[in-house]
Formats: sequence, C-alpha cells, structure tokens
Amino acid sequence: MLYIKNTSLDPHYNLALEEYLLKYMENHGDFFLFWQNSPSVIVGKFQNTIQEINTEYIKNNNINVVRRITGGGAVYHDLGNLNFTFITEKADKNLDFSKFTEPVANALQQLGVPAVVSGRNDITIEGKKFSGNSQCHYKDRILHHGTILFNANLEKVAAALNVKKDKIHSKGVKSVKSRVTNVIDYLEEKITLAEFQRILLKNIFAGQEIREHLLSAVEIAKVKDLMVNKYMTWDWNYGKSPDFNIKKEKRFPWGGVEFYCEVEKGIIKACRIYGDFFSSADIREFEEKLIGVKFAEEALRSAITSEDLEIYFGIKEKEDFLNFLAY
Repeated sequence: MLYIKNTSLDPHYNLALEEYLLKYMENHGDFFLFWQNSPSVIVGKFQNTIQEINTEYIKNNNINVVRRITGGGAVYHDLGNLNFTFITEKADKNLDFSKFTEPVANALQQLGVPAVVSGRNDITIEGKKFSGNSQCHYKDRILHHGTILFNANLEKVAAALNVKKDKIHSKGVKSVKSRVTNVIDYLEEKITLAEFQRILLKNIFAGQEIREHLLSAVEIAKVKDLMVNKYMTWDWNYGKSPDFNIKKEKRFPWGGVEFYCEVEKGIIKACRIYGDFFSSADIREFEEKLIGVKFAEEALRSAITSEDLEIYFGIKEKEDFLNFLAY
C-alpha cells in the first residue's frame, strides 16, 4: 500500500483526488491517505442536498457544500476533523466496512482511547460516535473513507446540518449533540492533530515501510480538471431534478429513503431516489428500471422483486421496501 501525502484543504480537490486515485490509478496498487477540509458540508451521493443543509447558516458562514461519490449521510468537516481513505482491490460486491474501520479502532486503542466499531459503519467511544464511514465500488476496486472528529467544533456540526424531522423524532433533539464526541477528550496526553496523524499513520501501516507516492504534474493537472468539471459544478453538488407529482419517504433501520416520481397517465415517466443509505451499485440504474412501469402495486412489485436490493440499498429483507414503493 502506498501513502499519498495531501496538504490541500479544498474539499473540491480532495474529493476529486479520491475519485482519480480510484478510477485512473489502478495500476499503482493500493493507496492510503489523510486529508482535511476547510469548513464544509460533504453530502452523500444519493442525498437531496437542499434538504440536508441549513442553507442560511451555510451562506452566512461561507461553508463549502460538496457531494461525494459514496453513500451515507451528510457530514460537517472543519480543521478539527481528520479524514482517511483506503483505496484497495475488492473481494466482492458486498459492502464490508469492518476491514477498514477495525484498523482505525485498533490504532486508537493503542493510544489508550476505548474506540470500538459500532453497527455497520461507525466507530464510537463510550457509545458516542466520532467516526462515520462510507464506501463505493468501481470495477475491481473499492474506496473506503471515514471521518475522525479529533477536536472539531461540535456546535457548528449541529448548526450546518438540517436534521430531518424523522431523525429528530427517532433520536431526540437533545441527543444529536450528546451522541457525537471528539477523540482529544479521551487522550491521556493531549497532542496536536498533526502528532495524532503521525501516530495513526504508523499504526495503520503496522510497522511496515511507509512508501509515499508523489503525484506527478500531469496527475495533479488531471485531478484539477476533474475538480473543475465535476466537484465545483452546481449540477453535481445540488443536481437537477424533474418536477415530481408523487413523493414518498420512510426511514428504515438501514437508512432513510425518499422516492420521487412523475406519473403521466398512470405510467412513471421520471423518478429519483434520495437517501442516506449505502450502495455498491449505481442507483440511477435502479431508477431507470422503474421508468415506463405502471404506478400500481402489482406492476411495481413485478419490476423490482427480482432485483438485488442488497447492492443498491444494502438490504437483505425486501418486503418492507417493496411495500414502501408499491403502496
């Protein structure tokens, strides 16, 4: 595995760099990198950006809003937050978070921090979340990245994100602040984030030689081209949507889903699916399967019963989701 040293604080560049390493540098093997963003909200690939952010607060505080290529929910980054990325070959199409979250938890345990992997994609300390993780697959490779709240401004975390009513109802307004925490509060010896990064890097490589890959001028130029033409565009970060006349939404144990569709003479003409779920496939492919289908229970069930919902939404049990779409 090669280490990429990245000093950029621009979220547009950092996310473009990840995608470039994943899709265009497969011949170089596996990569690991740390990165930080200036104040930003990073939105999950399948989310409806407008519904996830506090627009007024974002504007007044000059906070970046950028969409990533992985699923999951929106997160707030500042310079008290350290992000990490693994890019490796993948074993199968299923989402396996533990392969990447456990080494981080183990590294923190060696620092005396009682970090544990919790659920499918979180790392927690004493029940409080400090690291959320997400993934995407591309051909035979996987990109896994996660956040580490080291010494972040938790007040701004709450202010920048527009928590949906169903999340507030299920978790409680007061619990939003109490369920996240910073790593620094659990370190016996207070260290800087730079020192923490060096220690964590050494632990991640587990005593192996840390070989660094330096990006060439040509590679950097290609990353910047991707940044300008994708990650700095309104179309990618907010996205154009057709006018919908039907909207359904529901929160499942595996994530929230919003289903929008435009129906004309009983037939689905356009649809979009948003949410904070995880997917190892392109959700647009699933949407396309619904276009031209009659908006009726039997027709919708017939259209999606044979689909592998695990690769699209990470779920094994279909019935609740079928009921959600079909009724």
